[in-house]
Amino acid sequence: MTTTGTATPLLDPRVLALAHYAGRGILERVLAGHGVTFQESVTLRVAAVADGPVEREGIAAEVVGSLKIGAAEARAVVDGLVGAGLLAAEGPSGVRITDAGRALHARTSAETAPVSARIYAGIPTEDLAVAGRVLTLITQRADAELAALAGAPATTAK
Repeated sequence: MTTTGTATPLLDPRVLALAHYAGRGILERVLAGHGVTFQESVTLRVAAVADGPVEREGIAAEVVGSLKIGAAEARAVVDGLVGAGLLAAEGPSGVRITDAGRALHARTSAETAPVSARIYAGIPTEDLAVAGRVLTLITQRADAELAALAGAPATTAK
């Protein structure tokens, strides 16, 4: 896609990817300052927003659905967070976020919140609602296509 002048580009895979990677770049810089990867942050968030302990396989499945990575890789991230003391084993098959994990999640969230606020500032709520609906539909369709390519049922990130 090539744009000239002030023409507003239509949403397409490139525009979507540029927005995603711009935001992810900001987050990754914040995370790097804390020695945390993007995958670890996504995994830690699942535990941070849970009402209590979560099953290891459940957290891994949610990370697989969100990041489109393999289950073994997601399990390795969970294990790494346990090893780092950010998650702790809970029962035979569960994990819970530790105080250190909760503090890290809170710090990185607090550091990125003002940046996110500046990025979204001034965008009308109606526009954000339309973008949310469109991006949710794109995610659902892409998940279905990915599942069809893999021969597996579709999962949608939460």
